Amino acid sequence: MRSLFLKIFLSFWVATALFIVLAILVTLAMRPERNISSVEALQPKFLTEAVEAYQSGGTEKLRENLRNLRETQHVRAILFNENGQLVGHMVPPWFSETFNGQRSTADTFWGRLNPHFQMLKISITANDGHRYTLITELPPGQNALFGPGGVPGLGILIAVLSSGLVCYLLSRYLTSPILRLRKATLKLGAGDLSARAGGSTLRGKDEMSQLVRDFDLMAEQIEKLVGAQSHLLKDISHELRSPLARLTVALELARQRTGPEAESVLDRISLESDRMNQLIGSLTTIARLESGAGTRKVPVQLEELLEEITQDAAFEAQARNCQVQAEVLDELPVLGDPALLRSAIENVVRNATRYTPEGSTVKIRAEKTQKSGRPEALIQVIDSGPGVPQESLEKIFHPFYRIDDARVRATGGVGLGLAITDQAVRLHGGSVKASNPPEGGLLVEVRLPLQSPAGEVRNLQTSAAVRQES
Repeated sequence: MRSLFLKIFLSFWVATALFIVLAILVTLAMRPERNISSVEALQPKFLTEAVEAYQSGGTEKLRENLRNLRETQHVRAILFNENGQLVGHMVPPWFSETFNGQRSTADTFWGRLNPHFQMLKISITANDGHRYTLITELPPGQNALFGPGGVPGLGILIAVLSSGLVCYLLSRYLTSPILRLRKATLKLGAGDLSARAGGSTLRGKDEMSQLVRDFDLMAEQIEKLVGAQSHLLKDISHELRSPLARLTVALELARQRTGPEAESVLDRISLESDRMNQLIGSLTTIARLESGAGTRKVPVQLEELLEEITQDAAFEAQARNCQVQAEVLDELPVLGDPALLRSAIENVVRNATRYTPEGSTVKIRAEKTQKSGRPEALIQVIDSGPGVPQESLEKIFHPFYRIDDARVRATGGVGLGLAITDQAVRLHGGSVKASNPPEGGLLVEVRLPLQSPAGEVRNLQTSAAVRQES
C-alpha cells in the first residue's frame, strides 16, 4: 500500500478489532460460571420423559413425546441409544454429528462461539441397561452466541464498526496536514511561490499543526527573498541602462572629434558597451522568468519556429565556415510564449555553433515522443565541439557558470544563455538536459509538452471569439 492514510487506518482498525475479539474470548474462557438457559435447565426432565415414552410405547410414543416437546417448548430434540437414533426416520446431520462428538455443544467454550446449530447433549443409563442420549437444538431466542449469557455478536459488530469510524477520523486527522504539505510543496517546487499549506486555518497546537505553520512561514520568507532578488535585478538593470545610453552617445561624439589613430580604442569601447547591453538584457530576462510575470501563452508550431532559427543560425555560422542542418519529423504544436521559446532554443543552437570546430555541422533533430502516456516534443541539438566535463553537465544551466573563463571571454559569453533556456523551458512545463555522446561533441535535449487536440480546438475557438469581439 502506497497510501499512508490506508496504512494508518487499517493498522488502527485491525488492532482495535483484534483487541475487542480477544478481550471477549479471554472473558469467556476465564468466566467461572455462565448463565444457563431455561431449555438447558429442563434437559434432565426432557430426557427422562423421552426414555419413559420409548420404553412404554416404543417409537410411536417417542415421536408423540418429541412432537409435544416441540409444540410446547419450541425445541427440537432427538433420542439416541447405543445403536443410533430411535425416532425411526432420517434426522438432520448436525444431530448425529453432536451425538458422535463431531460437533461441540453449547455448554463448551467452542460450542458457544459457533453461530449456527447451538446443540445440547445429555445422557442417562436407564433401568433396562441401555444408555440413552438426548440431543436438543436450542431455539433462536436462546442461541448461545446471540442470546442472553452468550457472546454478544451484535455488540461485537457494533464495536468493530464504531472502532472503524474512530480509526478513520483519527487517520484523516493525522494525514490531512501531510496532504496539505505535499500539495503546497509541489506548487512551490513548480515555481508558485505564493503556495501555502493553510497553516493559518489550523487551530491545533500539536506537532503536525506547528509543522504546517512553519512551512507557510518558510514559504513566505522564500517568496520575499526571491521577490527582493528579482526586484534588485530589475533595479540594477534599469539603473545601468541610463549611463550606458549616455556612454553610447558620448562614444559617437568622440568618434566625430578624434582622428583615425583612436579608432581602435573607440571600437573596443563600443564592443564592451554592446556586451554590457546584452548582459543587462539577459539579467532582465532572467528576472522576468524567475518571477513568471509578463508571459503570454498562445498556440505555437515548433517546426516553423525551428525552421526560422535554423536559417538565422546557418547565416551566422557562415563566418566560421560551419553549417546548421535541421530534421523535423513531426508536427509539434505547443502552447507557450513564442519569444521565450525562440530565445530558449536559439541560445542552445548559438552555443553549439560557437563551440563546434570550423568546417563542421551542427545538427538539429525534432520529433514527437511519449513520456508517461503524454505526448511531448523532443528537440536535440548536437555539435562536434570538445564537449563538457561530466561534473559540469548540470551546472552549465546555472547563471554565470563558466567551464573555462578564458574560453568564455574569447567567445564573448557570460554564462546566461543556457540559464535562460533552462528557466524558459521549465516555465513551459518542460525540461532540458546535456550529455556527451560517445562520438564526441555535446548533445542538448529540450523536452516540451505538446498541446492536446482538445486544447488546440479550445484555444482556436477562444481566439476566434476574441477576434469577433474586436
